[in-house]
Amino acid sequence: MYIASRISNLGTETAFEVLARARALEAKGKSIVHLEIGEPDFDTPPNIVEAAKRALDDGWTHYGPSAGLPQLREAIADYFNRTRGISKYRSENVVVTPGAKPIIFYGLQATIEPGDEVIYPNPGFPIYESVIRFLGAKPVPLPLREVNQFRIDLDELESLVTARTRMIIINSPHNPTGSVLTQDDLRSIAELAEKYDLLIFSDEIYSRIMYDGVEYHSITELDGIEARTIVLDGFSKTFAMTGWRLGYGLMPATLAQVVARLQTNCTSCAPSFTQIAGIEALSDRTLPHVQRFVEEFRRRRNAIVAGLNSLPGVTCQMPSGAFYAFPNVRGTGMSSQQFADSMLEDVGVACLSGTAFGEHGEGYVRFSYANSLENIESAIERMKIALEQRIIVK
Repeated sequence: MYIASRISNLGTETAFEVLARARALEAKGKSIVHLEIGEPDFDTPPNIVEAAKRALDDGWTHYGPSAGLPQLREAIADYFNRTRGISKYRSENVVVTPGAKPIIFYGLQATIEPGDEVIYPNPGFPIYESVIRFLGAKPVPLPLREVNQFRIDLDELESLVTARTRMIIINSPHNPTGSVLTQDDLRSIAELAEKYDLLIFSDEIYSRIMYDGVEYHSITELDGIEARTIVLDGFSKTFAMTGWRLGYGLMPATLAQVVARLQTNCTSCAPSFTQIAGIEALSDRTLPHVQRFVEEFRRRRNAIVAGLNSLPGVTCQMPSGAFYAFPNVRGTGMSSQQFADSMLEDVGVACLSGTAFGEHGEGYVRFSYANSLENIESAIERMKIALEQRIIVK
């Protein structure tokens, strides 16, 4: 079968490839600790599950509008305004999608021309670069460095802007590093976008997963910036609803109409009964569950960072948000990929090479601490034995 040449521009999400490798090893009897996949191990809160059951019984099993059910779009706008301390979004600014990734694809497809340049964080979520390349645009990596707590260097960002630059992608809290942009960072990015007439794509999927009193800020808090901004958010991470495939974007109303038309041509709409469950997820009844999730993530974060810093040749900064640790493994003498391969094959700890998130991830690996404290402690012990043996052998 002939395969179109443009498909060669599509990348992948390595987490799923490593998960498949780990499952294959498990099938052969090897014990694996899964710290590779960014998926909460909690069950979806019961009030959301019950809402979905009621929706099925009530007949929410038919097509809905491509942009999403009106009542969910309104609930999302209200929720977003409330959690960001603003009052600028209405239902016509919202498009509901099956998972949040379509907002990346639809949002860029609707705004980026072939030959445009898009600045994106590197290391960063690999689908950004994948979609940019697929659309015939030029991905321009913005290095995130440990010395700067993996936040954006604003002078370096401006140095990357050219006459072809069309968009800046930001992600806070950040995957894979757990870094968080400050209010001053966001203000400077917004000023830069206005100075050069650029679009902003703000990935805020981890916005509710924050620690130690660090305050979350959205770039949408700034006056007028919503006119040039696409926001991605969804239900998977905050509400432990990865398998429900429910996400959304917020954007100018005219762009929302275009994105809805793209969805009409691709998936028609998100499932109606999951959207009804989404309304329940955004209610105050779910807040205690979210708080419990975040508190457990905090305990796991503290444990994994302390454990990683106890390993020979490994150092790790404390992340402020999301549920990932991004340790520096250069001191082990291994490359990122060598480290990840060794941990999986030798001691059964699945993690991701930093290069899965771009070239500037070399020297680092990503661990997801969306797993139990017991499993995290087991992984640390396994890696400590392996790394100490490596030192003895050398």
